[in-house]
Amino acid sequence: MNKPLNNDKRTFDRNTRILLTGVFGPYARDDEYGSRWDNPMELYQNQVTRVQGAFSLRMFHRTFGLLMIEANIDAPCTILEFATLDRFVDELKNNRYDVVGINAINTNIGKVKKMCEEIRTNLPEAVIVVGGHIANREDLDSEIDTDYICQGDGIQWFRKFLGQDESAPVKHPSVTSCFGTRILGISQKRRTAATVIPSVGCPLGCNFCSTSALFGGKGKSVVFFKSGDDLFDVICQLEADLGVDSFFIMDENFLLHKDRALRLLELMEKHDKSWDMNVFSSARVLESYTIEQLIGLGISWVWLGIEGRKSNYSKLEGVETRDLVKKFQSHGIRVLGSTIIGLDNHTPENIGDVIDYAVSHDTDFHQFMLYWPLPGTPLYRELKKKDRLYPEAECPPGDSHGQRRFNFRHPHIPQGLENSLLIKAFEDDFKTNGPSLDRIIRTTLLGWQRHKNHPNPRVVNRFKSNMRGLDGDYAGVLWAMIRFFKKEPLMLPRLKELLAALYAEFGFSTRLKAPLIGMYILNRVRREEERLARGWTYEPTEIYEKNRRAMELEENRGGRKADRIPEVRLPVAVSRG
Repeated sequence: MNKPLNNDKRTFDRNTRILLTGVFGPYARDDEYGSRWDNPMELYQNQVTRVQGAFSLRMFHRTFGLLMIEANIDAPCTILEFATLDRFVDELKNNRYDVVGINAINTNIGKVKKMCEEIRTNLPEAVIVVGGHIANREDLDSEIDTDYICQGDGIQWFRKFLGQDESAPVKHPSVTSCFGTRILGISQKRRTAATVIPSVGCPLGCNFCSTSALFGGKGKSVVFFKSGDDLFDVICQLEADLGVDSFFIMDENFLLHKDRALRLLELMEKHDKSWDMNVFSSARVLESYTIEQLIGLGISWVWLGIEGRKSNYSKLEGVETRDLVKKFQSHGIRVLGSTIIGLDNHTPENIGDVIDYAVSHDTDFHQFMLYWPLPGTPLYRELKKKDRLYPEAECPPGDSHGQRRFNFRHPHIPQGLENSLLIKAFEDDFKTNGPSLDRIIRTTLLGWQRHKNHPNPRVVNRFKSNMRGLDGDYAGVLWAMIRFFKKEPLMLPRLKELLAALYAEFGFSTRLKAPLIGMYILNRVRREEERLARGWTYEPTEIYEKNRRAMELEENRGGRKADRIPEVRLPVAVSRG
């Protein structure tokens, strides 16, 4: 969607200087622009492991949409992510940009408004483009001072805007899936996985899904790499460029395109690739594959929408999700289950059963989210028509992020009760099933035990890679957990049983290493718990990069030396003509 909001007649081309940025920080605190302490810039700490303390998985993710745009246009581009407001203003004052593109979600409309104001003040000639999920907001043009709203595919939008070939093959940015990983009070430095984005949007079109709505709704998606050959080509190049063999597939339902997935499997077998694949998928789609196909594809982690019993979503019809989860875990496939709190059929009387049902899945991770009608979704339109949405004067966008309160009138759950129900779900899952790290160790061990003698050496190699640490570091983690959670009656027997299983599998050396490593980890965990009790929050570090053409401009104008500004990694492209 190319939606101009003014009468600007200028033309833009390959010499257009572009700044692409996300909203300013800090994030994990309450402020006047919409930040909230319970909405940090962390997926896991925000929505998955939020009550697990020092055992919570902490990490940050790049703004992948901006990186996809930069990789696919011919123009001098600068990327600025996770900057403070002062740093953003400094960038405007000390540089000349023709276009400033801002990516945001609806929660951050206050920040986007402030950024637009600063652009008008400090770069009055610059054109402002706002995109991302916030573009689903129907009144956006009256709420902020922007020139264009980019809704949907940002690559095609910017190519058209710059007069470039909209049908050119898509290049893929060379980028890892996360940075700043931290757990147990210990920062992790090594690269883990590369990000792969085969498509955006989801044809299943659940009524609450903002991503589906942004890219056309039910039955539609934007597919960048349509064949298994193209996808294999891209992944091979990312493997070589980043030095990784694990890939996080950022696709709402990657396995839905079965022909592409099975062709990828065929090529992985032909070229002896023992890759790890971390994917999003739905229950019915997963059941359409044999377990051997999933194992062969390297599926080692899956984000699975459980939503809730009697949720009436077609993607769950005829599937017993608890059995599915148990089957996957027995083959070493880690599962992140996702459950909605606050469906219309939820009441204060039955919500306990809803939570118990979710917890009984014993997934490796579990996301709990409030039912959340976002602008642009069918659910939002339905509740708006029924006059059930709270006006923003009552429920500001900053409070409407899925982890604090309903932004609509629930038919049964009184306003204000929802947050305590949400926290109860997280706490029940944690106290019953233990830290997610413990569950990951268990599933990894099950996979190793089941497939260490697999007839296919390619499969054995992957499980051998996955099991690294089970005989040492992870045994130490469990040793520390047993002592830290010695007063938790539900967790403790599970932890002891799992540590005993590691001892049985790996022998005497693991018994020797566990307490030595465990004492160090226990000390770090206790220090981290003290830090958290003092109110410490985790914020991403600023990322500032320029592509090659922007670097040349920087040097020509006598600005900062090129060796002091990181260069955007060159993207990869399908090599077949």
